[in-house]
Amino acid sequence: MKRKTYGIGLMAAIALIMTAFRPVAAQTFPWQDTTQGLDARVEWLVRNLTVDEKLSLMVHQNPAIERLGLPAYSWWNEALHGVARAGEATVYPMPIALAATFDPQLVQSVFSDVADEARQKYHMAQDTGGTGDYTGLTFFTPNINIFRDPRWGRGMETYGEDPYLTAMMGLACVNGLQHGHTEDWQGSPLLTAACLKHLAVHSGPEGIRHEFNSVVSHRDLRTTYLPAFEYIIKNSDVQQVMCGYNRINGAPCCTNRELFDILRNEWHYDGLLVTDCWALNDAYEQDTVIPRHRTHATAAAAYGDAFGREVDLECGSGLPALREAWSAGILPAEKIDEHVRRILRTRLLVTNEPTPSEEFVCRDPFPFAPATNNIVLLKNDHTLPIERHTRIYLTGPNAEDTLMPLGNYNGTPRHTYSIRRGLELFYDLVATPDSADLIVYAGGLSPQLEGEELPVDTPGFYRGDRTLIELPAGQVADLHAWSAGGTPADGQPASRRHIPVVLVLCTGSAIALENVVDDVDAILVAWYGGEDMGGAVALQMLRQGAHIFGRLPVTFYRNTQQLPDFEDYDMQGRTYRYMTDEPLYPFGYGLTYVGHHIETAAFDADSLTVTATLRGDYCLGGIPSTMACVQVYLSNPADPAAPRKQLVGLGSRWVDVGETTTVTIHLDPFWLRQYNPKTARMEEPADGTPLTLRIGLSSADSDLLDLPVTYRRK
Repeated sequence: MKRKTYGIGLMAAIALIMTAFRPVAAQTFPWQDTTQGLDARVEWLVRNLTVDEKLSLMVHQNPAIERLGLPAYSWWNEALHGVARAGEATVYPMPIALAATFDPQLVQSVFSDVADEARQKYHMAQDTGGTGDYTGLTFFTPNINIFRDPRWGRGMETYGEDPYLTAMMGLACVNGLQHGHTEDWQGSPLLTAACLKHLAVHSGPEGIRHEFNSVVSHRDLRTTYLPAFEYIIKNSDVQQVMCGYNRINGAPCCTNRELFDILRNEWHYDGLLVTDCWALNDAYEQDTVIPRHRTHATAAAAYGDAFGREVDLECGSGLPALREAWSAGILPAEKIDEHVRRILRTRLLVTNEPTPSEEFVCRDPFPFAPATNNIVLLKNDHTLPIERHTRIYLTGPNAEDTLMPLGNYNGTPRHTYSIRRGLELFYDLVATPDSADLIVYAGGLSPQLEGEELPVDTPGFYRGDRTLIELPAGQVADLHAWSAGGTPADGQPASRRHIPVVLVLCTGSAIALENVVDDVDAILVAWYGGEDMGGAVALQMLRQGAHIFGRLPVTFYRNTQQLPDFEDYDMQGRTYRYMTDEPLYPFGYGLTYVGHHIETAAFDADSLTVTATLRGDYCLGGIPSTMACVQVYLSNPADPAAPRKQLVGLGSRWVDVGETTTVTIHLDPFWLRQYNPKTARMEEPADGTPLTLRIGLSSADSDLLDLPVTYRRK
C-alpha cells in the first residue's frame, strides 16, 4: 500500500512540477472575444469598470487597467501630411499644397498610403511595448478650418479658403486614413481614426489664441465656417471631432453649448468629441504669462461644463479635475458612461484589425503625383518648359534648404530633395550667372517664420502669423536687381545681357507679388512640397512628357492693404467669395503648357448635371496635352448678402491640342443650399428660385461662362 501510494504521489508531484514549467495562457475577458458584437464587448467593459477607471479613460493617455486586460493607449497621434513625430516616415506635401491639386482622389490615395505606414508603425510599437504619445492609430487630422486670411500662420495645414474644396479634400483625407483606397467606406475595416479640427471659427491670431474671442454672425457661421464639418460628418464615419482653443461669441469652443447643439442634435454626430490639447486649461487658469479666457472659476467647473455635456475625451492632463467634477455632482454617472462607450467603441474598432509585423518601408522616391501636381504656374512669358541641357544659375534663400520642404507636423524622411538637389538631377547648374541660360530664384517663406504659435517677432512676422503678406524686403531687392541687371544681395554680379528669371515660391500661404511680378519671367508656387519637392520643381520645368499643374486654393492678393483687419471674422471683403477688389491672381487660377478654353456649357436641372466642352488651343515646348480642371460656381442674385460666387463642383479631363473633350459634373444639392435668415439655417432653395451657375477655369469673372438656371425641387 505504501509503495502504491508513494507511486501515485510521485506521479502527481512530477505532473505538478511539469505544469509549472508550461507557458500559462493569458487570462481572457469577454470584451476580447472578437466574435461577439462590438456593442456587447463595450457594454461588458462599461459594466465592469469602476468610476475612477472610467474617468482615467477620458484623458488622452489611457492607463493600463490590468484587472480587465485593457492595455495602455495614447489617443494623441499626428498625420497632417504623413505620420508625424514618430521617427522615419514619408513626408508628403503640406495640405495647402495637396489642396492645389484640386484632386480629391489623389488626396485619398495619399492618406491611404499614410494609413498603411501608420499601421506598420503601430504594430512595431506594440511589439516593443510602446504605448506613449505618437504610437497609436487615432490621428488628430485633418485640419478643415477655412483659411480666411493669408496672415494666419497655420493656414498651410488647411485645404484653403473655400468651403467646398475644403470639404472635398477633407473627406478624401478621412476616407483614405480610415478605409484606405476603397470607394465605399461603409462596412470596410477601420484602419485608423481621423479627426476633424478645429471646431470651429478658428484661424488666428496665433499669438492670442488662448484668449481670443471670434465674433461671428450666424450667416457667416453657417455659410463659411461650418459647412465642411457638416458635409464630412454626414458623408463619412469620421471617428473624432476636435474643439478649438478660441471662444466663439464669448464661449470657449470646448464648452460652447451652441456648437454642442449643432454637432449632436442637428448633425446627429455620435462620434468622439475631443478637446484640443490642454484647451480646457484656458477656461480657468489664472496665467500671468499666457493670457487666457478665464470663463470658469475653477477647473472642476470647466470640466463639468465640457464633460457634463458633450466633450468625451481630453487631450491633456485633467484627470484630477474630472474626479473633482464627479465628486461635486456636476459630472453625472450616466454622462461618464456615455463618454466611455464612445471612447471604447472607437478604440476597439481601430485596434481590432491585425497587421502582420514586418520591416517598416517608406514609399519610393519621386517622381510621384502629389509632389508635382500641386505646383502652380502663375506666370510664364514663354520661358518654360526648358531642355535638359539648360544651364541654370540657382540662387535665393530657399535654394539649399532641406527643412523648408517638410513644413510642420512632419515625420523624418529617408531623403529630402532640396531645390538645388532636384535641379542637379536634371540640369547643368553653373556657378555664375554670366554662363547661365536661366536664373532660378528660390524665394518665399519658411515654416520657421509661419506656423503654430512660433516664438517669432521680426518685421513682417509675429508669433507664427504674418503682419505683411508681401515678399520679405531682401527678396524684393534681389529680384529688382536681377531684373535690372544689377548686383543682388548675394553679391553675385548679374550679367549685362537679359537672362530670364524663374521665381520659385516656397510658401504655406498667399504672397502678394504686385511689387515683383514684372521683374520675373515665370512664377512657380511650390508651397512646402514634402520630401520630393526639389525633384518635383525640376520635373515641372522640363520639356518632356505631359504635365499636370495645380491651381490656387487661396486668393493671391495684390498687397496687404486689400485685406480687412486680421481679427475681424466678418467675411465681407474676404476671399474670392466676398471680395469686390480685383486680386493679382484669383482662387482657382493656374496656367499649363497647353492653352485651352471652354467652348460650351449646359445644365440639366433634373439630374443637377453640368456638361462643359473643352478645346485645346496651343502648346508650349511641344507638350501635347494637359489636365484641365473645370470649376462650377454658384451665385444667388436674389440675396445681396450671399457670396458673390462660391465653388459647388469640379471636374477634370485631359485635353489635347486641337482636340475637343467633354466634362460632366454632378452637383450635390448640399452645396446649392441658401441661408435663411428667419431660421438661421442653410436650406434647400424654394422651387423656382433663380440662380446663376458660372463655369470656368478659375474664379475670375473674365474666365466664367454664366448659365442662368431655375432651381427645381424634387
